[in-house]
Amino acid sequence: MQQRDVICCHVRSPLMHKLNKQRVNADGISERMAGCMAARKWTINGRFLTQPMSGVQRYAEEITRSIDGLIADGHPLASSLEIEILCPPKARDLLGLRALTLKQVGTSGGHKWEQTELPRHASDGLLSLGNSGPLAKSRQIVCIHDMNTRLFPSSYSKRFRLLYGALLPALGRRAARIATVSHFSASQIVRFGVARADKIDVMPDGHEHVFAWKSDLSAAVQSAAQPDVIALIGSPAPHKNAALILSMASELEALGLKIAVAGGRDSRVFQNSGAITDAANVLWLGQLTNEELAAVLQNCLCLAFPSFTEGFGLPPLEAMALGCPVVVTDQASLPEVCGDAALYASPHDKSAWLKHFATLRDDASQRRRLIKAGHEQVRRFSWRQSAELYLEAMAKVDAAGP
Repeated sequence: MQQRDVICCHVRSPLMHKLNKQRVNADGISERMAGCMAARKWTINGRFLTQPMSGVQRYAEEITRSIDGLIADGHPLASSLEIEILCPPKARDLLGLRALTLKQVGTSGGHKWEQTELPRHASDGLLSLGNSGPLAKSRQIVCIHDMNTRLFPSSYSKRFRLLYGALLPALGRRAARIATVSHFSASQIVRFGVARADKIDVMPDGHEHVFAWKSDLSAAVQSAAQPDVIALIGSPAPHKNAALILSMASELEALGLKIAVAGGRDSRVFQNSGAITDAANVLWLGQLTNEELAAVLQNCLCLAFPSFTEGFGLPPLEAMALGCPVVVTDQASLPEVCGDAALYASPHDKSAWLKHFATLRDDASQRRRLIKAGHEQVRRFSWRQSAELYLEAMAKVDAAGP
């Protein structure tokens, strides 16, 4: 309990209190930075632009875009700030940038590029948003999204666990600041000795990106975009706990409900959970476009999100923003993200999940309440606001000197 109190003191929970109190005096910092005639040069680690899109890559892209917007709009903390994105060869482009430049450097990719080629080309400061960064750079802010390799090792290959088991603590010691996406993740970073609590800043995910998704009721999702369908989004990795919902197929069929499973899997990292079922009321949708996902979420009964652990839990936030009720686990970061706008159940208690699904099927007023509460809850999480927190952290690193 004593350790929890220390963590809360430095990380500033709850979330909205943190988002207000974590802020340094922006005007004061900008005045000090204005006294520096030389440009403040930073690089964004663009390795994420070579990786498949998941929650981590979504976070890195949206924070990058929001920083670009703040600089273009003349935010005071962006005074004399020059940022370029460096990425490996064959990286995808980021269209529509107004202030940032993107440049491909080096000849390799993956961890080799990040550890050997990126630091040779990077400017004074480096922002690494995707769970890893080069150990050669100490003037660096690294976002460590979660400690899932420690909390649920069965979801990851042995090689991946060993790599992160060595890399993350080294980055925690070496980097100037550690960012993370929730107070839960901050507490776990401290718990596992990766970084001190006073070195951690909480920069949550946002929701605004979903408003660019134009609902596409394609043939691939028409059967899933129905009011008798429970959407299940995510990898079949064991910590996602998809097996819990899939194990309810027969009970849900008796209630007149179906399960639609959307999302891909990365066989290089995640191990198959063995959760696949051939039940007639289970629809396997595969990888969906953002627009197809929006169509499912806007028309289904609810989203089920039964994870044992998450660093943040972006799918429930996206669902709430799109007007979809959510039923989520009562553990890890989910209560922090969903607040009073979700129905909660233990990831071990099948009967509680069935009860919630039946309630949403039968009680229209409860469903309307959750939709309204969800729209209010997502306003607490903004990419632009988190990008401002990154600008503040960068300014503090610059003000501290070499």
